[in-house]
Amino acid sequence: MSDMSQTDNKPHWMRYAPILAILLVAAVGAFTLRDYLSFDALRENREALLAFRDSKLVLTVLLFVTTYVLIVGFSLPGAAIATLTGGFLFGTWAGTVINITGATIGAVLIFSAARMGLGEKLKERMDASEGMVAKIKKGIDENQWSMLFFIRLVPAVPFFVANLIPAFLGVPLYRFVISTFIGIIPGSLVFTSVGAGLGEVFARGESPNLGIIFEPHILFPILGLCALSVLPVIVKAVTGKKDLTK
Repeated sequence: MSDMSQTDNKPHWMRYAPILAILLVAAVGAFTLRDYLSFDALRENREALLAFRDSKLVLTVLLFVTTYVLIVGFSLPGAAIATLTGGFLFGTWAGTVINITGATIGAVLIFSAARMGLGEKLKERMDASEGMVAKIKKGIDENQWSMLFFIRLVPAVPFFVANLIPAFLGVPLYRFVISTFIGIIPGSLVFTSVGAGLGEVFARGESPNLGIIFEPHILFPILGLCALSVLPVIVKAVTGKKDLTK
């Protein structure tokens, strides 16, 4: 009881401070960091980055993961470039693991900030509501795993949005972490593999094809995973209707 009262007595601005800070940094970063977190910047500094990696590999990994966490956690521009850089520096497989680790930690930061500011209050209101809102909330709660994997796998859902929706719906942290880490593997693997081939792209004086994820041979398997993620929801809906007809 004392913990609850202490939480309730906290000023409103303290509850909203983390998410407001993220929004403020994101807005500033959108105008000030675009030139630094870009493909051109990577191309111009590629030799220095490779030399630093070759001389201090562990430090490079730590600095890269920290940078990736900050980019995702504060919704800064350059997440796609960061993923390409991970592939360029560490190769497809090691780069994918490193990229996913940084992205997941950053996602947890913004998820926690959003839940602290708005998520808990919104969840309380939805839990206390009745009628259609209550039915929607119940349906989401019963299919959280499917919903979480679906929004992670669909390429059209922005990463920022996929971090906020679970926070507003009261998703437990462990489910968010697991679904984020596993759900972003396909997309991360695609972009990291593109980054791993940047050496040849640089040599030809070209730019990487970031639209590769929407090409049929990449998109269709990902859409198949999306369909697989919502299959339990469909099965449950169908079997539920059959039970009602008995």
